[in-house]
Amino acid sequence: MLIVLVPIIVLLSIILIKKIPYIGGNIQIALILTGLIALIMGGFYNPVDWIKAWVNGIDRIAWVIGLSFFGSIYAETQVKMGTMDTVINFLRAIFGHSPKGLISVVVIALVIAGSLLGDAIAASTVIGVLVIRSLAEMDMNGEQICCTIVMGASLGSIMPPITQAIFLAAALLGISPDPVVNLGYFTVGIGVIMCTLYVAYRFIKIKSLPEDLIPKEGGWQIIKKHWLTLLPLMILVVLIVLRTGFKIDLLTMTMGPFLKWLSTITIAKGMSNLIVMSIILVTIVSFCYPLVYKNAGTVLKDGVRNVKSSLGVQLSAGLMLGAFYMAGQIEAVKNFAMGLNQTLLKLGGGGALALIGMLTGSQTTSQNTIFSFLGPALVQIGVDPVHAAIAGSHMAMSGQGLPPADLTTFVVAGLVGGILGKKVDPVKSMLLNLPMCLYFMFIGFLFMFI
Repeated sequence: MLIVLVPIIVLLSIILIKKIPYIGGNIQIALILTGLIALIMGGFYNPVDWIKAWVNGIDRIAWVIGLSFFGSIYAETQVKMGTMDTVINFLRAIFGHSPKGLISVVVIALVIAGSLLGDAIAASTVIGVLVIRSLAEMDMNGEQICCTIVMGASLGSIMPPITQAIFLAAALLGISPDPVVNLGYFTVGIGVIMCTLYVAYRFIKIKSLPEDLIPKEGGWQIIKKHWLTLLPLMILVVLIVLRTGFKIDLLTMTMGPFLKWLSTITIAKGMSNLIVMSIILVTIVSFCYPLVYKNAGTVLKDGVRNVKSSLGVQLSAGLMLGAFYMAGQIEAVKNFAMGLNQTLLKLGGGGALALIGMLTGSQTTSQNTIFSFLGPALVQIGVDPVHAAIAGSHMAMSGQGLPPADLTTFVVAGLVGGILGKKVDPVKSMLLNLPMCLYFMFIGFLFMFI
């Protein structure tokens, strides 16, 4: 097992030991060096083989990369169009006539934003900052505000129908995401309801809202006035729900031959994924709006900037993933798993997923670094692939907000403190966020063992 242990020790050491000169804490370097070491230990010394492994690894997760890239640009078009403003104001008008209703609106809006952006940190920084002062006006302290934003954005990062966490877990196992997504509606939906009630009844003590937080127009008046801003989002939701829920695939019906041809092209085949293509199409629709096409340069630049870090991690993970398959680490883990205590493998692997998710603030990084070899091992010892994908996505997501060292919370605590002009204790906020983390950890372990 040295062929597996040495690369993994190198990977975790570079990520966790930030005092290592120049490279400590650098996730991308950790992934690249781990891939190269894996190849060398597997007997591949030719750089040409390294490039082949890298291309193969990127090809395996090409559609996830496409989802991140095009999804970020799409999210920018929605911000520019005012889609999120329409959603927030509509929800405020319908549910926001009480403090508990308004906080529920904020959580739901953050869930939607997290789903659109596919990343908790991105949703927290892009959308979460817009609601900080509104929450402060409801007598919430900095730690409660920080927890609410992290919780909503984290829930969004795994919430179907646009759920990067579940898509990536399915991709790493080489299975269709559809049955996993269908289960995700149930498991994540319960999580959203529980967390919304938790925030509303744990944090809100005032009895009435300040007048400036209540829209003057009714909910349906807002929709009637701004319904055009919702059109791309509604098209996207309809396309995805028809396919996953009713098995009506409009894209294949209209673009079947083109998608089939595109799926034969290395890496570019990521765009042939039906979710990715749906996002591309609604992004094109969004660029027909004057507010978007008149600011096309800014939209594209901001979209790429928001996803640049995530893409860097995914491209680096491509080398490690391709190396593990080419050099035999995946096969070695599978064989090792067959002789290992199954309970130990599940508990240790699940804990590692949550730990990396906590330290990096990203379920994407957690899955790319741990689940790429843990997932196949779980399947090898008899875990249903769909259940393994649910477990991998939920365990990785459970680390977002987990005490004592969650990166997402550190980032959001700084934003909240800066806007409010007061110190916000990130560890206290993480402790407030613990119920959400424990719920998703429970779901992850549950699906490993059933």
